Amino acid sequence: MEYEFSEKVYRKLKKLKRKDFGLFSLIKVKLEIFKIDEKRPSLRLHKLSGEMMESWSISINESIRMVFYYRNKDRVVFTNLGKHEEVYKR
Repeated sequence: MEYEFSEKVYRKLKKLKRKDFGLFSLIKVKLEIFKIDEKRPSLRLHKLSGEMMESWSISINESIRMVFYYRNKDRVVFTNLGKHEEVYKR
């Protein structure tokens, strides 16, 4: 599975790299797992509902999520990154 980032996620990752390198490193590990096996149980992949019904989410840790949509069957676009209550509110 290939992936890309929205400008919003790219900026957040760049900031995290400077301010919380531990979390940034964990995100890198989770993205490598996602690339190999998007359905690995540790990612807790799930489809969202309501206004976000075209999106999916993976868990980075207990509180951090990454939201994405499928551009096609082999590529996704990550559109949001943050705490559970931040990424799921509209």
